[in-house]
Amino acid sequence: MTFSGSPSGSASSASALAPYGWDDAWADAFAPYDAEGLVAGRVVRVDRGQCDVVTADGPLRADTAFVTPHDPMRVVCTGDWVAVEPAGDPRYVRTYLPRRSAFVRSTSSKRAEGQILAANVDHAVVAVSLAVELDLGRVERFLALAWESGAQPVVVLTKADLVPDAVTLAYLVQDVETTAPGVPVIPVSSTTGEGLDVLGAVLSGGTSVLLGQSGAGKSTLANALLGEDVMDVQATRDVDGKGRHTTTTRNLLALPGGGVLIDTPGLRGVGLWDAETGVNQVFAEIEELGARCRFHDCAHVAEPGCAVLQAVDRGDLSPRRLESYRKLLRENQRIVAKSDARLRAEIRKEWKRRGAAGRAAMEAKRGGRH
Repeated sequence: MTFSGSPSGSASSASALAPYGWDDAWADAFAPYDAEGLVAGRVVRVDRGQCDVVTADGPLRADTAFVTPHDPMRVVCTGDWVAVEPAGDPRYVRTYLPRRSAFVRSTSSKRAEGQILAANVDHAVVAVSLAVELDLGRVERFLALAWESGAQPVVVLTKADLVPDAVTLAYLVQDVETTAPGVPVIPVSSTTGEGLDVLGAVLSGGTSVLLGQSGAGKSTLANALLGEDVMDVQATRDVDGKGRHTTTTRNLLALPGGGVLIDTPGLRGVGLWDAETGVNQVFAEIEELGARCRFHDCAHVAEPGCAVLQAVDRGDLSPRRLESYRKLLRENQRIVAKSDARLRAEIRKEWKRRGAAGRAAMEAKRGGRH
């Protein structure tokens, strides 16, 4: 597809952008930029300082140089609603509208930095392959990030046709439902079409981001939902069910049954990013039990009167789930501590700068008197 377009900024663009999630609230937020003659659009793809934007007059390509700050959390990303210049070569994105939600993970660097994967998402679809053994800990990790983003998580068990019988499939679904309280769990098969109608109905009301490891069948699932082969698909390895990164960028696509889908590259590393609320949501039953502990700051390790440990002893709570809870909380605390330490260092640096400036001013005064 060639990205070009003509200027538009009138209220009449609402119907053309509605399939991509435009509504009255977005129109109100965009009103000041509409008055300046800027063009409203939604980012469908970002790549190396350029982004593809869908507008009322068609797709266009724009440069993001004006909104590329040092903070990686404030760069333009797929799903953003943006204000684009009506003309120019190149055309520039002037700003993006305040985000309603954002899916964020920590980067693999040693610095405490977050990476925003998608913005303005209503559903976070976690794709889990049934071609390999279930990794419930990884499911919990994805769910923590999903809850923290402000989106409603949905777990999709892909490749359901590879499960030998319905009884086994029912047990697998039950295992994931126990791991994901309050989250819809939908088994699907892109080969047979099983579950696609149910999933399509869930995703028809808003923007969804598709998440999961390489080889989870995300691109195949995206093609099945779209009704055409839009995304490239590669075979997975028989030895571990993993595959290469079929999708290399995040792409926003309109679904024929309504709603839009953001497909993402396979995520080998899914680090938490200040996701304590999300972790607590995933392990809601542990949080509820913790409220009954004798000590309000109980760590659920060896304290007397710990309701969580008592639940483990009774068999009401699995030791695996408690250990996963502890692990994610520890990881999140390390990330927050890194972030706080950096912030403290910046504050100390600023104090030193101001102190030096004050001393210099006093010295200048004294020199003036003499």
